[in-house]
Amino acid sequence: VVRDLVITAIVIGLLPFILRSPRLGAYVWAWISMMIPHRAAYGFARTMPFGQMVAIATLVASLFSKERRPFPVNAVTVVYLALIFWMTITSFFAINAPQVVLDRWVFVVKIHVMLFVTLMLIRGREQIERLIWVIALSIGFYGVKGGIWTVLTGGGGRVYGPDGGMAADNNALGLALVMLLPFFHYLYKMATRRVVRLGLLFCFVTITLSILGSQSRGALLALLAMATFLGLKSSRPVLTTFVLALTVAMAVMFMPDSWSGRMKSIENYEDDGSAMSRIYTWKTLWALALDRPLVGGGFVVDTPQVFAIYAPAEGLGHNLDGNVYVAHSIYFQMLGEHGFPGLALYLLLGITAWKMAGRLARESKEDPEYANWLPLLMRMVQVSIAGYSVGGAFLSLAHFDVSYYIVGIAVLADATVRERKGGQAAAATSATGPPPLPLTASRQ
Repeated sequence: VVRDLVITAIVIGLLPFILRSPRLGAYVWAWISMMIPHRAAYGFARTMPFGQMVAIATLVASLFSKERRPFPVNAVTVVYLALIFWMTITSFFAINAPQVVLDRWVFVVKIHVMLFVTLMLIRGREQIERLIWVIALSIGFYGVKGGIWTVLTGGGGRVYGPDGGMAADNNALGLALVMLLPFFHYLYKMATRRVVRLGLLFCFVTITLSILGSQSRGALLALLAMATFLGLKSSRPVLTTFVLALTVAMAVMFMPDSWSGRMKSIENYEDDGSAMSRIYTWKTLWALALDRPLVGGGFVVDTPQVFAIYAPAEGLGHNLDGNVYVAHSIYFQMLGEHGFPGLALYLLLGITAWKMAGRLARESKEDPEYANWLPLLMRMVQVSIAGYSVGGAFLSLAHFDVSYYIVGIAVLADATVRERKGGQAAAATSATGPPPLPLTASRQ
C-alpha cells in the first residue's frame, strides 16, 4: 500500500506542474511509458491510468504554451508520418477482427503522438540530454537490477523487464539495454563530476551483465554489433574497441555452461525448436505478403486464420503444425502486417535517421557551439540504430517505443541546429535592415 500511495502521490503531484510546463510532461511520459513504475506496486496503483493522465495534461498544456515549437519537417519526419499513414490505411484491409485491429492501432498511434508532441517541446543540448537521462535511467534501472541479479545467481537466473511493458520479455529487455548502452557512453563522456562518471561506469558494466543474463541470443548478436560500431564510432577507436571487447569477454567468462550452451545453439539452428519456429513463421509471413503485397495482413497477424492459410507444408516435419507464432523479426513483422510499402517505409525511416545523424556529426564538428557534444551524440544514435537493426531481426519489436525515441533524438538535434541558424539569419537581417529601394523607385 505504501508503494501505491507514493507512486500515486508523485504522478498526481506532477500534473499541476505539467499544466504549467508541458515539456515536463514529455519527460514524465517517457518515464512512465518505459519504466512503468506503477507496476512495482501491489495494490490499486497497478491499474491506474497514469499514462493517460500525463498524456492529457501534456496535450492540453502544449496547446496554450509558449514552449511549443513548430513541428520539425525534414526527410525523417516526412517518412515517419508516411509510415503512420500507411499503417492506418492497411488497418482498413486487415485480416483480423476490426476491434482487435483498432485496439492495436490506438496502442501504436498513442506512442507516436506523444513522441510528436515531444518533438515540438524539446530543443537544445540541455533539454535533449535531460530526455536521454530519463530514457536511459528508466530502462537502465532494470538493467542494473538485472546485472546485480546475474552476479548473485552466478548467471543462472534469467533477467526480465518491467511487468506489462514492451520490454517485459527477456529478449525485449536485452535489446532495449543494447540500444541504450551507447547513450550511457555518451553521458559518461559528457559528465564532469567524478561520482557521476563512476556511477555511469557501474551502470555500463552491470547492464552488460544484464544483457547476457537475459539469455537472449538476439540480444547477444545485437550486443556484439553495437560494441563493434561503438568502437568504430568513438574518438579513440582502438582503445575503445579493446576496452569493450575486454568487458564483454570478462562478462561472458562469468556466465555458466548452461548459458554458453544456449548461445552455441545459434550455430545448430536446425536442431533448435525456437529457431525453426522463427523460420516457419517468416515463411508464413512471406507467403502472406506475396498474396497481399500492398496492404499485408494489417495489425495482429499471429492468428490461427493466417497460419491456416499461409503456413508452409514443411512445417509439419518439425511438429509445428497447428501452432501460431509472433513474427520474431521487425522486418517480417512489418512485411506481414503492412506489406512491401510498409516495410520499405520502415527501412527508409532508419536509413534517413542514420544519414541525418551522420550529416549532423560531420557538419557540427567544426562549430564551437556543437563540437564538444553533438558529433558524439549523433554517432551514438547510429550505434544504437545498428544494434537495433541486428537484434530486431529476431524479435517482434517493430513498434518498440525506444527505437522511435532514438530516431527522435536525431530529429531534435537537427531541429536545434536549424532553428539556431534561422535565428542567426533573422538577427543578421534585422541588424542590416531591409535592402534599399531601387533608384528608379526612389525618384518616383
